[in-house]
Amino acid sequence: MARKVVYDFERPLVELEEKLEELKKFSADKQVDVTDGIDVLQKRIATTRKDVYTNLTPWQRVQLARHPDRPYTLDYLQRICTDFIELKGDRRYADDEAMLGGFAKIDGRPVMIIGQQKGRNLKENVRRNFGCVHPEGYRKALRLMKLADKAGVPIITFIDTPGAYPGIASEERHIGEAIAVNLQEMFRLRVPIVSIVIGEGGSGGALGIGIGNRLLLMDNAYYSVITPEGCAAILWKDDAAKERAAEALKLTSYDLLKNGIIDEIIPEPEGGAHQDMDAAADLVKTAILEQLDQLTGKDAEVLKTERYRKFREIGVYCENGETVGNHKG
Repeated sequence: MARKVVYDFERPLVELEEKLEELKKFSADKQVDVTDGIDVLQKRIATTRKDVYTNLTPWQRVQLARHPDRPYTLDYLQRICTDFIELKGDRRYADDEAMLGGFAKIDGRPVMIIGQQKGRNLKENVRRNFGCVHPEGYRKALRLMKLADKAGVPIITFIDTPGAYPGIASEERHIGEAIAVNLQEMFRLRVPIVSIVIGEGGSGGALGIGIGNRLLLMDNAYYSVITPEGCAAILWKDDAAKERAAEALKLTSYDLLKNGIIDEIIPEPEGGAHQDMDAAADLVKTAILEQLDQLTGKDAEVLKTERYRKFREIGVYCENGETVGNHKG
């Protein structure tokens, strides 16, 4: 049985839950009524859980975004989609299993699902390259997007990567060019695109499938130009500065919504999406359908124009002494 991952900030809650289990076992073994004690502990656990998960630091949210039990793209597909047909290969080099996609239906609506996929164990992570996509993965994604565009089917992308694969083989096959082409071509697609960061949204690796009409983040996901560790190494030359970096990067869903980078936060079950995958999937499905209701039926030129303006308006700059941009802070 796999060991349960517990982060330092969760330890007070886990210790209380262990005491509760011990008390229940004692009650059952000794046939002693300890109902009052159990009630007190349960109330204390509820209070502690609320206090822990409503006061998370940016770094703690990054940790939850990386939780090994967190639902990945396939977990959501299995829960919210029917008739999924996976389509493989970029028709140029190979099939990158860190990126998957294909046609599916959500409540009877045809969609093209594309997403980054991590593994649950070492063998799966080697197969999925730890969610770090090679150039052929981005070329496969673009091939599927263009196929959806021809079919007039909305595109849903699930983003979950610390970044594109930075190895020599990836550079030899032109990872920067592959991502750049995706950015360019996604602006030209005539169908609605909804992008959801379900875990990690790191750098160009995330942006390569993230040019959508709507960008949504799970409550405990993050979206950033660089990981906190990478930022700490560059700016402070010290991995111990990763918590400081996470704070400075403003990478949480709440910071991103405040600054006009994302359109909506998808709530998670208390303690993170891994605590209840079914409930998390229901929340994601509801958000997708709401966005499709808003986007479906819009003229293709309107969709392209809105998508273009969305990204052009991100950020703040000064022009003739006036602040320009969509910053809401």
